[in-house]
Amino acid sequence: MSYYSRDPKPLSSVLKEYIKEFPHRKRLKKGMILSQWPAIVGDAIAKQSKNLHFEGDKLIVTVRNPAWRQELHMQRYAIAKKLNDSVKEEIIKEIIVRS
Repeated sequence: MSYYSRDPKPLSSVLKEYIKEFPHRKRLKKGMILSQWPAIVGDAIAKQSKNLHFEGDKLIVTVRNPAWRQELHMQRYAIAKKLNDSVKEEIIKEIIVRS
């Protein structure tokens, strides 16, 4: 990718090209997923979630209540798809919910 060009390009396309070639692209996208968690799952689930982190390609979520654990466990595939769609790449292979 050539960063220097005489023709102006929209910043969004330049950033997309840069991220595509960024050496730590997956780490960057994992961070993006963690920051988008509250917007994707909603306030109720976000307030119950703690210690959200990645172990490889698995997203680990700890919740305070076993009832919330069951609820998240049932929705884990839909949530993973929404989070992956938000970063336009399959970063999350599995969501593991712990209480």
